[in-house]
Amino acid sequence: MTAIHHEATPPGKRWSIGHTLTIIVLIVAMIFYLTPVFVMVNNGLKDAQNVSLSTMWNLPENFSGGGFVEAWNRLRSNMGNSLQMVIPATVLSALIGAVNGYVLSKFKFRGSDLLFTLMLFGFFIPYQAILLPMVQFLQTLNRVTGIQFYGTLLGLVLVHVVYGIPITTLIFRNFYANIPTELLEAARVDGANMWTIFTRIMLPLSIPAFVVVGIFQFTNIWNDFIFGVTIVQNPDAQPVTIALNNLSGSFSVDWNVVMAGAVVAALPTALIYIFLSRYFIRGLLAGSVKG
Repeated sequence: MTAIHHEATPPGKRWSIGHTLTIIVLIVAMIFYLTPVFVMVNNGLKDAQNVSLSTMWNLPENFSGGGFVEAWNRLRSNMGNSLQMVIPATVLSALIGAVNGYVLSKFKFRGSDLLFTLMLFGFFIPYQAILLPMVQFLQTLNRVTGIQFYGTLLGLVLVHVVYGIPITTLIFRNFYANIPTELLEAARVDGANMWTIFTRIMLPLSIPAFVVVGIFQFTNIWNDFIFGVTIVQNPDAQPVTIALNNLSGSFSVDWNVVMAGAVVAALPTALIYIFLSRYFIRGLLAGSVKG
């Protein structure tokens, strides 16, 4: 009798109803989330008189740029303000979080767990609860140091650095906890001190964590509105999120300019996610899987 052999289908080649449903759900979710983007870009490319609820889905009749030129001209300086605020605030908060995470994960001292717990309380403090004492503190710094913190981008940088310490510390602490302590012990045996270990060993291994923190902080700081409008009153020095809100006039609104401005203001964070999303996922996994 001749045996009949059935070639098994490799697991990677199988196609099931579950896969099909997953793809359908992802496509529906993609359409759901990209629809507002299409509406903004589509209407931003139109002239002001061609933007209305009834023509919202109609494609532009010509591609002259619509409201994008006007939006860019009105938001360009504020985009620069946001970059001047976001870049130093993100870098400083990431470096402080890296130092805190290194100390709290690899050096156990009396009260370290309590200190970390108190630091994490920053997660649960709403912005509105600290606005008044924050303004008073910045005004005090103005008087004591002679440096203008309140009313300037420097004050915004300081606020975002301090407010970002809990999340950056948490991410780096979880990341460093997965690095074998034996590696640090071997470095100590070779004569390396605490700072040398941090700069020569921990920092080079921390690129995935820096990417996660960078994306998280960049996005949060760039999208902030309440700190910017509270601390900086001068329209020329305000971040782009406040300037975007000011695009809508008191009596009439050029919706093509507003739509185009929303796209322009969101573009930096979108580009950050597009180019660094792969490293962002790696960093999250590196901080959650024990090494």
